[in-house]
Amino acid sequence: MSDPQIPLDDPLAPSAQPSTSTAVLEREQVEEQLQEPGDHERFSHYVRKEKILESALSGEPVVALCGKVWVPGRDPKKFPVCPTCKEIYEGLRAPQDGQE
Repeated sequence: MSDPQIPLDDPLAPSAQPSTSTAVLEREQVEEQLQEPGDHERFSHYVRKEKILESALSGEPVVALCGKVWVPGRDPKKFPVCPTCKEIYEGLRAPQDGQE
């Protein structure tokens, strides 16, 4: 028996070259939690003045010297200063906010 001839322009014809395809993967977008529960909420934190101004204009979160990330929105004079921020500010530790 002989094989029937398949036209070259047939899309279902087997090909000598590998075929490729593209697929779309869906993923769930997860939002980071900006506020950490615990003692951090009881303190005022040290943040660079220019970062506070940027946050006030853009609404973006700031990073305190101790590493806490949040969007400022309360009067810092109503709370005691974070001991970790104070220690860093006084030069006992290197800052954790990614800047020097």
